[in-house]
Amino acid sequence: MRLVKYLAHAGVASRRAAETLIAAGRVSLDGEVVTDPARDVGQDSRVSVDGRPLDGPEQRVTYAVHKPVGVVSTARDTHGRPTVVGLVPAQGVRLYPVGRLDADSSGLILLTNDGELANRLTHPSFEVAKTYRATLAGWPIGDRALARLRDGVELDDGPTAPARVRRLGEHEIELTIHEGRNRQVRRMCAAVGHPVLGLSRVGFGPLGLNGLGPGEHRRLSDAELGRLRAL
Repeated sequence: MRLVKYLAHAGVASRRAAETLIAAGRVSLDGEVVTDPARDVGQDSRVSVDGRPLDGPEQRVTYAVHKPVGVVSTARDTHGRPTVVGLVPAQGVRLYPVGRLDADSSGLILLTNDGELANRLTHPSFEVAKTYRATLAGWPIGDRALARLRDGVELDDGPTAPARVRRLGEHEIELTIHEGRNRQVRRMCAAVGHPVLGLSRVGFGPLGLNGLGPGEHRRLSDAELGRLRAL
């Protein structure tokens, strides 16, 4: 097994984050610092991260979490803010978030120690749908603004892909995108003249909040994990 895949299966980080750890010289194999993510890990190999030995692959688990506003979607925060990982009693399992939600946004986020699954759900080539509900400022949102969102919006980092959009009220929409750019929904809505006042993610692929209140979590079933891996 390649080193980067071993780290992902051991619950250290997603595959892309594991590549960063390896490149930074934080991973050793049989006592030797290794910077090649493709290095082979044998059955009896000893792997350490930051000097801490790994016990091998953990049982892989994934949780759905309803992130409240004000909670950051990282494993640790240097400013002492509450993190989404702190919402789940992991019982020794090293969890990390799948993708991100802004601190000022709420809604569905996944926590896992399954690096393969995290990579599939966040890599742009898999185009996993994410659905948001947004409360918008300004005048009631009109058909022209909705059409622009559906066609794709020109942002400073390039045009967005077309989005699925439906109006829920004069100042509320539901919007589904397949990209994962930084603060993308907020920037799209601002570009059509409707800054976001409140934003919540209500869907991630085939999953929804399903009654989870802010700060609550639940472990995904085998059937739900199968639907995620089939995306």
